[in-house]
Amino acid sequence: MTKADILLGLQWGDEGKGKMVDVLTPRYDLVARFQGGPNAGHTLEFEGQKYVLRSIPSGIFQGGKVNLIGNGVVLDPILFQKEAEELAQSGHNLHDCLCISRKAHLILPTHRLLDQANEAAKGKAKIGTTGKGIGPTYTDKISRNGLRVGDIEGHFAEKYAEARERHMGMIRALNDLAVANGGAPVSLDGLEALEKEWLRSIDYLRQFRFVDSEHMVNKYLSDNRSILCEGAQGSLLDIDFGSYPFVTSSNTVCAGACTGLGLAPSRIGEVYGIFKAYCTRVGSGPFPTELFDETGKKIREIGHEYGAVTGRERRCGWIDLVALRYTIMLNGVTQLLMMKSDVLDSFPVIKACTAYRVNGELTRDFPYSIDENVEPVYEELPGWQTDLTHCTKQEELPEAFINYVNFLERELATPIKIISVGPDREATIWR
Repeated sequence: MTKADILLGLQWGDEGKGKMVDVLTPRYDLVARFQGGPNAGHTLEFEGQKYVLRSIPSGIFQGGKVNLIGNGVVLDPILFQKEAEELAQSGHNLHDCLCISRKAHLILPTHRLLDQANEAAKGKAKIGTTGKGIGPTYTDKISRNGLRVGDIEGHFAEKYAEARERHMGMIRALNDLAVANGGAPVSLDGLEALEKEWLRSIDYLRQFRFVDSEHMVNKYLSDNRSILCEGAQGSLLDIDFGSYPFVTSSNTVCAGACTGLGLAPSRIGEVYGIFKAYCTRVGSGPFPTELFDETGKKIREIGHEYGAVTGRERRCGWIDLVALRYTIMLNGVTQLLMMKSDVLDSFPVIKACTAYRVNGELTRDFPYSIDENVEPVYEELPGWQTDLTHCTKQEELPEAFINYVNFLERELATPIKIISVGPDREATIWR
């Protein structure tokens, strides 16, 4: 029985999922995004060009492959149109290769304002949202008030007007709360212009093929055709298992592929878990191995650690194996893919967090709360101090680096099958 494979991030996002989906796509017939929204940017580089995808699956650059935006995704029509038109200008026309689930929820203009108003009302307790309207869209979905792609085919104007009216009342209430907390209210001045642009983008969206994606993916498997499910963000941002409340609004773990595409758990095959050779995080939230010294700055500069969508500076730190063991367990990871190994080329000593000391006690388990009482316990390994970007096969890798990889495999009890030594799709070593 053919099964769907899953590729997802094991840290706080930005692990390099876009590149690896692109690398793996030739093995598959269908690539499907199963959750998240345009707050997550997947960066791909090949043939001297750089692309950032926000909502569109990363398999669109490999010819002849079908790509699907699944029901678990929240879609912003404006950003989708900009992304699709930019790709068309670079010679990648999506109309023949992209399908969109009718059950995917739409991000409305007022969702963006709600996102900003929610943050303003929280004052100092801000989560660090990107302000793209992701959270409010998922909130509407759960409260059974959302608009879906399939609604475009029906009485759309009436449903949109009802949602807009409800949102406006919520924004006014949140603005009052923000002012009461000494903050600034969210302006509504640009809403009318934003709505006009959004409605034009709805018309653009109609040009694409809407599908009942749960039937589509299961028919692919029944016909023995292969599927790669693409996750967004990272497992430590999962709404249930991440560093709550500093998380995203969807299930970023393996289970999200089941609910985000309509796949039964028994139809899941390989689970590719992606991680960096170090660790990064964007926005607020706990980060036990974060570095505030020159080492952290050096990793950021060498690794170009800035948000693909937001441009925000990423926080950097040593690899956290406590967190990785946790996300490997949650996802049932069968193969590991290590990214950005080359960023650590010049470091004489590499550190890896193997345990936490919580209130004085040593633990290898990821705790309920990651707060100031969590102290990382490190093991030091000699650096390889060799330019890995010149390596094209495993035999060319330096011994110190191989020792680091072997150390990680022992700690994580999972094989590392792919090593990335640069951003280009060619800078990939299979083990």
